Amino acid sequence: MSLTNRQLRLKTRPEGLVQRESFDLVETEVPELKDGEVLVRTLYISMDPTNRVWMRDIPQYLPPVAIGETMRALGLGRVVASRSPRYAEGDLVQGLTGWQDYLVLHQDTPGYVRLPADPGIPLPTLLGACGMSGVTAYYGMTDIAPVQPGETLVVSAAAGSVGSIAGQIGRIHGARVVGIAGGADKCKYLVDELGFDAAVDYKAADFRQQLKAATPDGVHVNFENVGGEVMKAVLGRMVIGGRVALCGLIAGYNSGEKPSDDFSPFIMKRLRMQGFLVLDYTKTKEAVHAITGWIREGKLKTEETVAEGLENAPLVLNRLFDGSHRGKLVLHVSD
Repeated sequence: MSLTNRQLRLKTRPEGLVQRESFDLVETEVPELKDGEVLVRTLYISMDPTNRVWMRDIPQYLPPVAIGETMRALGLGRVVASRSPRYAEGDLVQGLTGWQDYLVLHQDTPGYVRLPADPGIPLPTLLGACGMSGVTAYYGMTDIAPVQPGETLVVSAAAGSVGSIAGQIGRIHGARVVGIAGGADKCKYLVDELGFDAAVDYKAADFRQQLKAATPDGVHVNFENVGGEVMKAVLGRMVIGGRVALCGLIAGYNSGEKPSDDFSPFIMKRLRMQGFLVLDYTKTKEAVHAITGWIREGKLKTEETVAEGLENAPLVLNRLFDGSHRGKLVLHVSD
């Protein structure tokens, strides 16, 4: 029986928030499998700020998605047919599924992870705390800018998929953790549910005063996800010898806002900043093992916001930038 694959292909490069009109929804017939290939049915798609970067025709760590190409995205799928001895029907596959219903995958294609049919973890969590978001947070906090007991850690976009995990890892390591988020509800969530010591609302008129009050001893480590004015404010609170793990600059992904060009804090306070990508860490078992253990011990909480429908992917992606989600944002495509 023939199967139809729906694909969202980039039609035009969006300006500002992503519009449906920037994509064509194309239906194609799923081809017959060849030896060594498997057919993967997409279950969930990870919605990440880097998706927005990939739509832009700018120098970046991967080639931009080409006009007419299926939108690149991480996802989780299940093998529904196999002509490979390495994959069985029912296996889960994690990797670049793209914005589409089906993926034909060759067994030798790098970058894909085979998981058991029942991993014992909720599937959306495999894309969040136990996926690339959690791995990013883990290595940012343990390798790029390790935090020491008693130090103050500030995390921007702290209610998001990476920031929420980074902050909790900081708490596990004995730091005093201050989260920056948008709105009173998210700030309350960080403190009451995730155990942050304090939270600061970047949308508030007195944001800088709130940040100063929340960091009376200054900031030793900044896990930076936002950039722009938020980053500038945190740099002003850094102590001498402070460290910055530069994970993202989401303030500029839609608006074009640039990071501050005032580098004087780096000189005056002898700061160290290192940018990093999760692609730098090909061996993720250490991170996933540690995070899974913390979840089971009750030391780390996870949350996913699940949206519905492949056809809604462009608009769902905007929720990363308008603040209408908590934790990991994923798109449910199929059961």
